[in-house]
Amino acid sequence: MNTEGLLTFIKESTSPYHTAAASERLLKAAGFSELDWGSEWRLETGKGYFVRVFGSALMAFRVGRKKGMLRIAAAHTDFPGFRVKPSPDMKEGGCLMLNVEPYGGLIQSSWLDRPLSIAGSVALRGENAFHPVTRYVDFGRPILTIPRLAIHMDRKVNDGEKLNRQTEMLPLAALDGEEISKEFFIEQLAGELDCRSDDILSYDLTVYACEEPCVLGFDRAFISAPRLDNLTSVKACMDALLDAKTESGITVAAMFDNEEVGSRTKQGANSAVLDELLRKIYESLGRENERSQDIAQGFLLSVDVAHGWHPNYSGKADPTNRPKLGGGFAIKQAASQSYVGDAEAQAVVKALADEAFAPYQTYVNRSDIPGGSTLGSMVSANLCLRGQDIGVPILAMHSAREFMAAADQEALTDLITKFFA
Repeated sequence: MNTEGLLTFIKESTSPYHTAAASERLLKAAGFSELDWGSEWRLETGKGYFVRVFGSALMAFRVGRKKGMLRIAAAHTDFPGFRVKPSPDMKEGGCLMLNVEPYGGLIQSSWLDRPLSIAGSVALRGENAFHPVTRYVDFGRPILTIPRLAIHMDRKVNDGEKLNRQTEMLPLAALDGEEISKEFFIEQLAGELDCRSDDILSYDLTVYACEEPCVLGFDRAFISAPRLDNLTSVKACMDALLDAKTESGITVAAMFDNEEVGSRTKQGANSAVLDELLRKIYESLGRENERSQDIAQGFLLSVDVAHGWHPNYSGKADPTNRPKLGGGFAIKQAASQSYVGDAEAQAVVKALADEAFAPYQTYVNRSDIPGGSTLGSMVSANLCLRGQDIGVPILAMHSAREFMAAADQEALTDLITKFFA
């Protein structure tokens, strides 16, 4: 298991845009050719291709030399955190703070007292109003923090705390002083980009935990890192697509954005983007009449993290379906269909895992604790495609820093590689 490869990928993927860019670098190094989303494609069999979709999503695929099964593995590039609001400068108590808003279902208290940084996309003034110049930025160093209130001022803090997202979750950025202008943040952003402040028209910026991922434990069996949800899945899909010796059929790694806020965006899973991708592929290959049949006979792996069995909270897990860390990837099931899958789909994944010697477990929510959802059911419903939800079991899901067993990443990657191959 190349644990260092995963840790490096996490360090590079500090915003959805940077996740897509890190994936792009892996694909280019492996000889994949870049396509333009808005242009006509001329595809060749036996080749690999990728296309960026509105910057923060990425679709990569291989076209086998022979016709065969359509196989899709889908994950998402985004993660819970904060986004910087427009005109974010605020001053209070001799400090300059940034006005931010939560993104996704984050565990708020986990973000307190941590070194934070900012990364994302910035739109600059261009020659044509319809074509601004896009630049990516990553400050890459600790520049913010959200200090916790001292226990002396909140004696009940250890009984549980409720934090106001607007007034108590604002990161501190600088000391206030005469040299601090009204456009402090924009000036800092312009300095990082080496551009003029008035050329910055807008931005999409993520506040992220600026901490190194690490291997942990006396036996070095664990990984502690920010953004395991869902960079583990993105990396597994990329590694599998690059490693699989695909000779037949079309294999797709679909990396969507905005899963953490519902996927209903132009680059989200609950959009027309995957259907349009397949249309363009089959049209370029002159096989439009085969597309519907291939989808009907194809298969989807929806790859997103699962809840691991927490040893301190055994009562929160299902009595008989609770994946333990280090026991392999999890096959996720829910009678509500919040996870995609049926008996035949589960059988397919189990048979592939056995062939790949990849250990697996089953995850089901406790019946009295509603579980989460992910993108699989949306993709499956929009395409009318059989599929199954899988992922590595983790602890501290949606915390600023999450926790997993390193061996489970290997099991997940082996399964997806066998699926693509």
